[in-house]
Amino acid sequence: MYPGAIAAATPDKPAVIMAGSGKVVTYRELEEESNRLAHLFRAAGLRPGDHIAFMLANHPLFLAIAWAAHRSGLYYTPVSSRLQADELAYIVGNCGARVFISSADLAGVATSIVDATPGVELRLMLDGVADGFASYEEAVAKQPVTPIADECLGADMLYSSGTTGRPKGVKTPSTHGPLTEPGMLFRLIEALFAPSSGSVYLSPAPLYHAAPLRYCLTFQRLGATVVVMERFDPEQYLALVERYGVTHSQLVPTMFIKMLKLPPETRETYDISTLKYAIHAAAPCPIPVKEQMIDWWGPIIHEYYAGTEGNGFLYVDSEDWLRRKGTVGRSLLGIVHICDEDGNDLPPGEHGTIYFENGGRFEYHGDPGKTRAAEDPRGRGWTTLGDIGYLDADGFLHLTDRRSYMIISGGVNIYPQEAENVLSVHPKVADVAVFGVPDEEMGEQVKAVVEPASMAEAGPGLEAELIAYCRERLAHYKCPKSVDFRAELPRHPTGKLYKRLLRDEYWPARP
Repeated sequence: MYPGAIAAATPDKPAVIMAGSGKVVTYRELEEESNRLAHLFRAAGLRPGDHIAFMLANHPLFLAIAWAAHRSGLYYTPVSSRLQADELAYIVGNCGARVFISSADLAGVATSIVDATPGVELRLMLDGVADGFASYEEAVAKQPVTPIADECLGADMLYSSGTTGRPKGVKTPSTHGPLTEPGMLFRLIEALFAPSSGSVYLSPAPLYHAAPLRYCLTFQRLGATVVVMERFDPEQYLALVERYGVTHSQLVPTMFIKMLKLPPETRETYDISTLKYAIHAAAPCPIPVKEQMIDWWGPIIHEYYAGTEGNGFLYVDSEDWLRRKGTVGRSLLGIVHICDEDGNDLPPGEHGTIYFENGGRFEYHGDPGKTRAAEDPRGRGWTTLGDIGYLDADGFLHLTDRRSYMIISGGVNIYPQEAENVLSVHPKVADVAVFGVPDEEMGEQVKAVVEPASMAEAGPGLEAELIAYCRERLAHYKCPKSVDFRAELPRHPTGKLYKRLLRDEYWPARP
């Protein structure tokens, strides 16, 4: 289904409820808003296959904007609202956005990229106006509320940073088929989690991430109500489950940890018995944390392993996980291969790079080199997300490492090369390595180890200076939380940094 069919049947049903403000967007309003914007796209000359981008916090109209692009056959890129100007300008320019939408609360960074993004033909701002931007509300108010004549499916194109430090756009094929055409994710969600028009889906994460965006749109295809948290708060999450009778929700392990740290009397205050499916992904969940969550919530915890690329999907329920603690599941999309560096298949129990055969197709937008790097070295068409793991005898996957040293902090992917690139040009830095170190609440936090130009300057003052320098140039979550100093970093004569030697010092032996 799609919003138009649901609006015709239940126009006043809430499509979106904002958790903090209580703002409700009905299915009629979702349908009309997305139709108006779709007409505006066509009036601006956009046709199927063209591209838009938008940078918003969790806004009441976030999903309406996504639907407008989706029903217009466009590629759409939601951009993190935490990015700095250089990062934002790169993504908006690289994706080829002809329209860029933002909001007044983000006007500072949004207006700063006007000159750097000459390919943008139309700039719209919600909740106010700013230099270079027209009023979103005034622009869409002039458009019809009926569907455009040539409706067809679009697709998201989300950006995921690479080990080179520059974000890469994950582009999947768009069929431009009818709006009623179900995609693979819809089929998986329908088969695994039994959603319906009576479901209430609670989304506690930023909507510009792949899973929150895609799951919200999928649940709206069925006529469910989506409750969106402006930001995650552990007690508020439990209160929302009780208040709205939430049936489904997707979380990351950090959220589990924060809820488990609530006082027992607080946790017991709320009735969460309506919650039937608590789905988690995006980061490894510590075994003790998941054990405690299953003890508390019961066997309603479901886990999957997948990527923005959509090249594979593994799944495990609570019962199977308890029999194989630590697994991320068995494949439902794509055949999993564990390979050595030459692309040879490894037997069960041996660790290697994880590849998917016959999974979803994707490319990294405008970068065939990065696309080829994700393919297996023997040219069989298998693709990898760069993770390391092993299969057990029953075909359940266990993750053991990340080939790119990607940091996962609170379910958010952080690529250390970006911070390394910034810090390496600081005049007081001779060499630098950035990597993740253990963090009880977030899973990992960003650590920098610096070889200063002069060891005489090493200390708290330089540490504060380097962190501030990085935060001026990158989104704060990508920057080191702390800096240690060494007289020399371990490098091979060829220049290769032995980052593992540094990283292993900070990671105690653990199962």
